This record gives sequence, structure tokens and C-alpha cells, in this order.
Amino acid sequence: MSNVDTAWLRMDSDGNLMMIVSVLMFDKPMDMRRFRHILATRLLTYSRFRSHVRYDMTGSAWWQEQEVDMDYHVVHLRLASDGGSNKAALEQMVGALSATPLDASQPLWQIHMVDNCVGEDGKVRQAMVIRIHHCIADGMALVGVLLSMFDSTPDAPDSEPAGEVPPLDMENPWLPFLQPVTKATISAINMSTSIWTKYMWMLADSDRMLARLAKMGGIAGQLTLDAIKLSAMTCDSRTRLKGRPQGKKHVAWSEPLPLDEIKVIGKALGCSVNDVLMASVAGAIGAYLRSKGDTIPHNTDLRAMVPVNLRKAGEEKNLGNAFGLVPLVLPIGIDDPMARLEEVRRRMDELKGGYQALVAMAILGVLGATPKQMQNEIQNYFARKATAVMSNVPGPQTPLYLAGSQLDQIMFWVPQSGDIGVGVSILSYNGGVQFGLVVDDAIAHDPHDIIRRFQPEFEKLVLLTLMSEWAA
Repeated sequence: MSNVDTAWLRMDSDGNLMMIVSVLMFDKPMDMRRFRHILATRLLTYSRFRSHVRYDMTGSAWWQEQEVDMDYHVVHLRLASDGGSNKAALEQMVGALSATPLDASQPLWQIHMVDNCVGEDGKVRQAMVIRIHHCIADGMALVGVLLSMFDSTPDAPDSEPAGEVPPLDMENPWLPFLQPVTKATISAINMSTSIWTKYMWMLADSDRMLARLAKMGGIAGQLTLDAIKLSAMTCDSRTRLKGRPQGKKHVAWSEPLPLDEIKVIGKALGCSVNDVLMASVAGAIGAYLRSKGDTIPHNTDLRAMVPVNLRKAGEEKNLGNAFGLVPLVLPIGIDDPMARLEEVRRRMDELKGGYQALVAMAILGVLGATPKQMQNEIQNYFARKATAVMSNVPGPQTPLYLAGSQLDQIMFWVPQSGDIGVGVSILSYNGGVQFGLVVDDAIAHDPHDIIRRFQPEFEKLVLLTLMSEWAA
């Protein structure tokens, strides 16, 4: 097991479990025997889904294959309903599962198939709730794994591997923030942990390092400067969304926004789809805090740690963790939607061309090679610098099918580490953009009070764009 994967394996705490949780909504129930067959022939071709974690006396971890107990890994149940929507009951179930550890004696994944899920539109669907430990793979790799289970037509034969899945039409929103990163560079993070450890100790003496920057140029200078920026981040603003997680989780998700409409608004305003989405999130969080009576000065910011994929194109199906983290500072104190969008765009531009994601992955590699107590101290240090983890993942823009059932909606939540108790997820699929939110009960009791504000903030940008076009 790589050092980075080991770091995620050891990062579980009473307040936060390191599981990626996803909810997939299907238009009709699947035949469970057929579904299990697809799992056996497609998902279980990945050895990590057939393996549990073993340790030696030094604490080093590795994967050991075993017979897979499908009765443990696939749980089939049914939600009660009085004829109306039972979405709240499904969200409550997902929140409870998000706080329930996986069985460490088994491969670290589990699926709950939930029948009779009645949506707010009155339609009855089947939900698939997937929990996978982060040490198996990161979010982008797991998207690749999930896509390998699906077909692009409803009548594809189950006995064959999944056919070619439609490409991701929405460009990776974080690609502009990465310089070219080779696979060899990422491998070096795991192989040369001692060198990176010495490097991080050098960064602690920031005055000396800043003096050395004057003698450096190109990549070396930028890499060192970004490392100093990460290690010297100030603590995040003290809002009601900061606190110590206690382990009880609440989740919520919105109805999808039309991707084409977001693209049109971004083009009209001279910014990216990602800028529009981040500005909407910042506006929603600011509006929520004001609704609670909090005073939010104009210069109030909220820092979110954003996972950034470091794989090259075509490597999404390789398991393991190959991503870094970029600190995105959201201007939640700016109430004017246009001014907020412009500030988000400016901050995004400042991040471009940096190596903070690569440095963050190197830090994870260092953590995986240090004693667990030291790892906890270092990760808590960085967790104090942020309020949320926010992930934006592009998905296919045409319908997908599993065992003959069409995938209608997909949501996911990445884990939060240390004392971070808020997770925001954005995923595009089949022409829609889906927002998801997970909060710890010690931070907020009702995530709907936050997530219901995302769409109105986007609609403000739509209205202002139309008004500016009309005025012109």
C-alpha cells in the first residue's frame, strides 16, 4: 500500500470517517441476481474490492485477497412510504451510513440497495448507496470504477465487460490549476518520502526559504513558494460552520441545475462554469449565515480544500490516490452576486499555474510514513485552516444504464478530515449539475437550510445577466 493510501487508511476518527459516500437513483428496481452478477464480473475485477487490509508489527499495511461475502457487501432493503415523498427518510439513512464504520475484516466497501424511494416529483425509484473507504481510491478513480459497471444502452449483455462509456463532456474544472505532472513525479512522492520530510522541515524556517527563492527560478521556485503558502496559511474565519465534529452526519441534495444554462451564463459574463458554481456556493453560504443573524463583514472569507486530480487522461481506472488539495478562499462576505463572481474569477486566476496540489499530495505521502500520532497532529494543523471540503467532478453527459435500469441522478460526498465538518459536492451528469451537502450535527442540524440557497444564488446571476443584455 502506498504512503498516500496509508495516510487515508489511518485518518479515520470518531468525528470523521474516511469514506466516499455516493447515492445513485435509478428509474426502476433491478433484478438483484442480475445486479450481483454484474458486480462479480465487473467490480470484482479490481483486486482491492476483493482484498482486506493487513498490518505487520511495524504498522505497515498491505492488501490481502479473500473470498468476497456478497451477503455483507450488498444489503437489500425497502423504505416505508405513506404515498408521499420519503426523500427525508432516505437522506436520514445516508447520513447514518456516513457515520457507520465499514467492517475492517472485509474489503472496505458496501452497497445498500433501497427500494420504494419516492421523490418530491412523485416518482418511485431505486437508490443505490455506495460506501467505499478512501484508501481504496480517490473520487476520480472511483468515478472510473463506477463507469466500468455501466452500459450506454439498456439492453447490453451482462456477461460482457461494459462497453465504451460516453466521454466526459464537461472539462475537468480544475485542469487550469495544474502544470503538467508526470506519473513519475507522483510515484516519486511515495518512493522518496524521506526527502519530502526533510523538505517540509526546511519549510518551517520560512525566512530562510524566502531568501533562497530569490536564487531559484522556474518550477523549483514556484514549488517552494507554493509549499510555503500551504504551510503558512492562517486559520479560517470563525463562523458557525467551524467546530469540532462529533460523528453524527446529515446529508442533503438539490435538484439538478441545467448545465447548458450555466455554460451560457459563464460565457456571457466572461468566466468559466466553475467560477459560476463556486460563486453560487459562496453566495449560498453567506446567505445562510446572515439568515442565522450572524454579522458577516464584507471581507469575510471561507476556505475550502478542493481535491484536484493529478492523473493523466486515461488513468482514471487506476485505483489508489493520486490527487492533491488546493485551498480555495470563497468570498462569502460579498453580498452583490456580480461582484462576488468577479472576485471568485480573480482568485481562481491567481491559483492557475501553481503546484499547491502536488505539494499537498507530497504532504499526504509524508503523513503515511510517519507515526500515527504525528500524522494526527499534522492533519489537524491543516484542518484548522479550512471550514469545508469541496469537490467538483465531471460526469458523462448522456444516460447510463445498469442491469437495464437507467441512472437518473447521482450524488456523492467526500470525507472531511480533522475538525472539518462541512462537505460540498458538485457533479455533472446527463445535462444537469447536482449539488450535495454533508454536515456534522455539531456544526448544523439541517443541511437543507444551506443547500436550498444554491439555486436562488445561481438564478440571481441569470437575472442580472438578462438585465445587462436588455440594457445593452
